[in-house]
Amino acid sequence: MSVPLILTVLAGAATFIGAVLGVLGQKPSNRLLAFSLGFAAGIMLLISLMEMLPAALATKNMPPVLGYGMFIVGLLGYYGLDRLLPHSHPQDLMQESALPATRKIRRTAILLTLGISLHNFPEGIATYVTASNNLELGFGIALAVALHNIPEGLAVAGPVYAATGSRGKAVFWAGISGLAEIFGGVLAWLILGSMMSPVVMAAIMAAVAGIMVALSVDELMPLAKEIDPHNNPSYGVLCGMSVMGLSLVLLQTIGFG
Repeated sequence: MSVPLILTVLAGAATFIGAVLGVLGQKPSNRLLAFSLGFAAGIMLLISLMEMLPAALATKNMPPVLGYGMFIVGLLGYYGLDRLLPHSHPQDLMQESALPATRKIRRTAILLTLGISLHNFPEGIATYVTASNNLELGFGIALAVALHNIPEGLAVAGPVYAATGSRGKAVFWAGISGLAEIFGGVLAWLILGSMMSPVVMAAIMAAVAGIMVALSVDELMPLAKEIDPHNNPSYGVLCGMSVMGLSLVLLQTIGFG
Protein backbone atom coordinates (compact mmCIF):
# COMPACT_ATOMS: atom_id res chain seq x y z
CA MET A 1 0.00 0.00 0.00
CA SER A 2 1.38 3.41 -1.01
CA VAL A 3 2.07 6.18 1.52
CA PRO A 4 -0.60 8.53 0.02
CA LEU A 5 -3.20 5.78 0.37
CA ILE A 6 -2.11 5.09 3.95
CA LEU A 7 -2.51 8.80 4.79
CA THR A 8 -6.01 8.77 3.27
CA VAL A 9 -6.98 5.70 5.29
CA LEU A 10 -5.67 7.24 8.53
CA ALA A 11 -7.48 10.53 7.90
CA GLY A 12 -10.76 8.73 7.29
CA ALA A 13 -10.23 6.45 10.28
CA ALA A 14 -10.10 9.51 12.57
CA THR A 15 -13.91 9.45 12.37
CA PHE A 16 -13.80 6.37 14.60
CA ILE A 17 -11.98 8.38 17.28
CA GLY A 18 -14.91 10.78 17.41
CA ALA A 19 -17.34 7.86 17.40
CA VAL A 20 -15.63 6.30 20.43
CA LEU A 21 -15.70 9.65 22.22
CA GLY A 22 -19.42 9.82 21.45
CA VAL A 23 -20.21 6.60 23.30
CA LEU A 24 -17.53 6.54 26.00
CA GLY A 25 -16.71 9.07 28.68
CA GLN A 26 -17.35 12.80 28.57
CA LYS A 27 -17.66 14.45 25.18
CA PRO A 28 -15.30 17.33 24.37
CA SER A 29 -16.61 20.82 25.06
CA ASN A 30 -18.18 22.89 22.28
CA ARG A 31 -15.30 25.33 22.65
CA LEU A 32 -12.73 22.62 21.92
CA LEU A 33 -14.77 21.25 18.99
CA ALA A 34 -15.16 24.73 17.49
CA PHE A 35 -11.45 25.47 17.89
CA SER A 36 -10.51 22.18 16.18
CA LEU A 37 -12.77 23.01 13.22
CA GLY A 38 -11.21 26.47 12.90
CA PHE A 39 -7.74 24.95 13.24
CA ALA A 40 -8.49 22.50 10.41
CA ALA A 41 -9.83 25.35 8.25
CA GLY A 42 -6.62 27.34 8.82
CA ILE A 43 -4.46 24.41 7.75
CA MET A 44 -6.53 23.87 4.60
CA LEU A 45 -6.55 27.54 3.63
CA LEU A 46 -2.80 27.95 4.02
CA ILE A 47 -1.94 24.79 2.12
CA SER A 48 -4.47 25.44 -0.65
CA LEU A 49 -3.59 29.08 -1.36
CA MET A 50 0.10 29.16 -0.48
CA GLU A 51 1.26 25.72 -1.61
CA MET A 52 -1.15 23.68 -3.75
CA LEU A 53 -2.36 26.36 -6.19
CA PRO A 54 1.09 27.95 -6.70
CA ALA A 55 2.62 24.49 -7.22
CA ALA A 56 -0.04 23.66 -9.81
CA LEU A 57 0.52 26.94 -11.67
CA ALA A 58 4.31 26.44 -11.64
CA THR A 59 4.09 23.00 -13.28
CA LYS A 60 5.88 22.80 -16.63
CA ASN A 61 3.53 23.12 -19.66
CA MET A 62 0.63 24.08 -17.38
CA PRO A 63 -1.35 26.99 -18.93
CA PRO A 64 -2.27 29.54 -16.22
CA VAL A 65 -5.81 29.75 -17.58
CA LEU A 66 -6.21 26.00 -16.99
CA GLY A 67 -4.81 26.24 -13.47
CA TYR A 68 -7.05 29.11 -12.39
CA GLY A 69 -9.95 27.60 -14.30
CA MET A 70 -9.65 24.30 -12.43
CA PHE A 71 -9.42 26.20 -9.14
CA ILE A 72 -12.74 27.90 -9.95
CA VAL A 73 -14.21 24.53 -11.04
CA GLY A 74 -13.28 23.17 -7.61
CA LEU A 75 -14.94 26.12 -5.86
CA LEU A 76 -18.15 26.00 -7.89
CA GLY A 77 -18.23 22.20 -7.85
CA TYR A 78 -18.11 22.15 -4.06
CA TYR A 79 -20.88 24.74 -3.72
CA GLY A 80 -23.02 22.91 -6.26
CA LEU A 81 -22.60 19.59 -4.47
CA ASP A 82 -23.19 21.25 -1.11
CA ARG A 83 -26.56 22.61 -2.24
CA LEU A 84 -27.68 19.17 -3.45
CA LEU A 85 -26.82 17.31 -0.24
CA PRO A 86 -29.06 16.80 2.78
CA HIS A 87 -27.73 19.44 5.13
CA SER A 88 -28.04 18.55 8.82
CA HIS A 89 -25.35 20.11 10.98
CA PRO A 90 -23.75 18.18 13.85
CA GLN A 91 -24.83 20.68 16.50
CA ASP A 92 -28.48 20.39 15.37
CA LEU A 93 -28.31 16.65 15.85
CA MET A 94 -26.69 17.06 19.27
CA GLN A 95 -29.56 19.27 20.39
CA GLU A 96 -32.13 16.79 19.07
CA SER A 97 -30.54 14.00 21.08
CA ALA A 98 -32.04 15.52 24.23
CA LEU A 99 -35.58 14.94 22.88
CA PRO A 100 -37.55 11.75 23.56
CA ALA A 101 -38.44 11.27 19.86
CA THR A 102 -35.95 8.49 19.20
CA ARG A 103 -37.33 7.76 15.75
CA LYS A 104 -36.71 11.37 14.70
CA ILE A 105 -33.19 11.23 16.13
CA ARG A 106 -32.46 8.02 14.23
CA ARG A 107 -33.79 9.44 10.95
CA THR A 108 -31.79 12.65 11.37
CA ALA A 109 -28.67 10.65 12.23
CA ILE A 110 -29.01 8.67 9.01
CA LEU A 111 -29.45 11.87 6.99
CA LEU A 112 -26.43 13.43 8.66
CA THR A 113 -24.37 10.30 8.00
CA LEU A 114 -25.38 10.43 4.33
CA GLY A 115 -24.52 14.12 4.05
CA ILE A 116 -21.16 13.74 5.79
CA SER A 117 -20.32 10.67 3.69
CA LEU A 118 -20.97 12.54 0.44
CA HIS A 119 -18.85 15.43 1.72
CA ASN A 120 -16.06 13.10 2.81
CA PHE A 121 -15.83 11.23 -0.50
CA PRO A 122 -14.08 14.10 -2.36
CA GLU A 123 -11.93 14.75 0.71
CA GLY A 124 -10.51 11.24 0.35
CA ILE A 125 -9.70 11.97 -3.29
CA ALA A 126 -8.12 15.30 -2.28
CA THR A 127 -5.92 13.69 0.37
CA TYR A 128 -4.68 10.98 -1.98
CA VAL A 129 -4.05 13.33 -4.91
CA THR A 130 -2.22 15.90 -2.78
CA ALA A 131 -0.02 13.31 -1.07
CA SER A 132 0.78 11.69 -4.42
CA ASN A 133 2.02 14.98 -5.81
CA ASN A 134 3.74 16.29 -2.67
CA LEU A 135 4.06 14.09 0.40
CA GLU A 136 4.77 17.06 2.66
CA LEU A 137 1.49 18.76 1.69
CA GLY A 138 -0.25 15.42 1.89
CA PHE A 139 0.63 15.15 5.57
CA GLY A 140 -0.84 18.61 6.14
CA ILE A 141 -4.10 17.85 4.34
CA ALA A 142 -4.41 14.48 6.10
CA LEU A 143 -3.95 16.22 9.47
CA ALA A 144 -6.59 18.85 8.67
CA VAL A 145 -9.06 16.26 7.43
CA ALA A 146 -8.47 14.05 10.47
CA LEU A 147 -9.02 16.98 12.84
CA HIS A 148 -12.45 17.80 11.49
CA ASN A 149 -13.42 14.14 11.10
CA ILE A 150 -13.26 13.68 14.89
CA PRO A 151 -16.14 16.11 15.63
CA GLU A 152 -18.12 14.57 12.76
CA GLY A 153 -17.78 11.09 14.24
CA LEU A 154 -18.75 12.41 17.66
CA ALA A 155 -21.77 14.26 16.27
CA VAL A 156 -23.19 11.14 14.65
CA ALA A 157 -22.32 8.54 17.30
CA GLY A 158 -23.60 10.48 20.33
CA PRO A 159 -27.20 10.92 19.19
CA VAL A 160 -27.43 7.44 17.65
CA TYR A 161 -26.28 6.00 20.96
CA ALA A 162 -28.89 8.11 22.78
CA ALA A 163 -31.61 6.90 20.41
CA THR A 164 -30.75 3.19 20.28
CA GLY A 165 -28.74 2.50 23.43
CA SER A 166 -26.31 0.51 21.29
CA ARG A 167 -22.66 1.51 21.22
CA GLY A 168 -22.09 -0.81 18.26
CA LYS A 169 -24.76 0.87 16.11
CA ALA A 170 -23.45 4.31 17.08
CA VAL A 171 -19.89 3.48 16.02
CA PHE A 172 -21.18 1.73 12.88
CA TRP A 173 -23.14 4.73 11.59
CA ALA A 174 -20.36 7.15 12.43
CA GLY A 175 -17.82 4.88 10.79
CA ILE A 176 -19.69 4.84 7.49
CA SER A 177 -18.83 8.48 6.87
CA GLY A 178 -15.15 7.74 7.47
CA LEU A 179 -15.28 4.73 5.14
CA ALA A 180 -16.66 6.99 2.39
CA GLU A 181 -13.48 9.05 2.63
CA ILE A 182 -11.29 5.95 2.44
CA PHE A 183 -13.31 4.76 -0.56
CA GLY A 184 -12.67 8.09 -2.30
CA GLY A 185 -8.93 7.64 -1.82
CA VAL A 186 -8.99 4.04 -3.05
CA LEU A 187 -10.99 5.07 -6.12
CA ALA A 188 -8.46 7.82 -6.88
CA TRP A 189 -5.65 5.30 -6.49
CA LEU A 190 -7.31 2.86 -8.91
CA ILE A 191 -8.37 5.39 -11.56
CA LEU A 192 -5.76 8.13 -11.41
CA GLY A 193 -2.76 5.90 -10.91
CA SER A 194 -2.62 5.14 -14.63
CA MET A 195 -2.87 8.76 -15.88
CA MET A 196 -0.71 10.80 -13.54
CA SER A 197 0.98 13.08 -16.06
CA PRO A 198 2.35 16.30 -14.51
CA VAL A 199 -0.25 18.52 -16.21
CA VAL A 200 -3.18 16.28 -15.24
CA MET A 201 -1.88 16.13 -11.69
CA ALA A 202 -1.49 19.91 -11.56
CA ALA A 203 -5.02 20.44 -12.88
CA ILE A 204 -6.45 18.09 -10.24
CA MET A 205 -4.37 19.82 -7.57
CA ALA A 206 -5.79 23.22 -8.56
CA ALA A 207 -9.35 21.85 -8.39
CA VAL A 208 -8.63 20.26 -5.01
CA ALA A 209 -7.33 23.62 -3.74
CA GLY A 210 -10.64 25.18 -4.75
CA ILE A 211 -12.58 22.47 -2.95
CA MET A 212 -10.52 22.91 0.22
CA VAL A 213 -10.99 26.70 0.23
CA ALA A 214 -14.74 26.35 -0.27
CA LEU A 215 -14.98 23.70 2.45
CA SER A 216 -13.10 25.91 4.91
CA VAL A 217 -15.05 29.10 4.20
CA ASP A 218 -18.53 27.63 3.67
CA GLU A 219 -18.56 24.75 6.14
CA LEU A 220 -15.84 24.62 8.78
CA MET A 221 -15.66 28.28 9.85
CA PRO A 222 -19.45 28.90 10.03
CA LEU A 223 -19.94 25.56 11.79
CA ALA A 224 -17.29 26.48 14.38
CA LYS A 225 -19.15 29.73 15.05
CA GLU A 226 -22.50 27.94 15.37
CA ILE A 227 -21.14 25.35 17.79
CA ASP A 228 -19.51 27.99 20.02
CA PRO A 229 -21.11 31.40 19.28
CA HIS A 230 -19.37 33.09 22.23
CA ASN A 231 -15.87 32.72 20.78
CA ASN A 232 -14.28 33.87 17.55
CA PRO A 233 -13.45 30.95 15.20
CA SER A 234 -10.69 33.11 13.72
CA TYR A 235 -8.47 32.18 16.67
CA GLY A 236 -8.50 28.53 15.58
CA VAL A 237 -8.03 29.52 11.93
CA LEU A 238 -5.01 31.72 12.72
CA CYS A 239 -3.49 29.05 14.96
CA GLY A 240 -3.94 26.43 12.23
CA MET A 241 -2.27 28.69 9.67
CA SER A 242 0.59 29.51 12.01
CA VAL A 243 1.28 25.90 13.02
CA MET A 244 1.08 24.67 9.43
CA GLY A 245 3.29 27.51 8.17
CA LEU A 246 5.92 26.87 10.82
CA SER A 247 5.86 23.13 10.16
CA LEU A 248 6.37 23.68 6.41
CA VAL A 249 9.32 26.00 7.14
CA LEU A 250 10.79 23.41 9.49
CA LEU A 251 10.40 20.61 6.94
CA GLN A 252 12.03 22.71 4.24
CA THR A 253 14.87 23.68 6.60
CA ILE A 254 15.75 20.07 7.37
CA GLY A 255 15.55 19.08 3.72
CA PHE A 256 12.09 17.59 3.25
CA GLY A 257 10.57 20.54 1.35
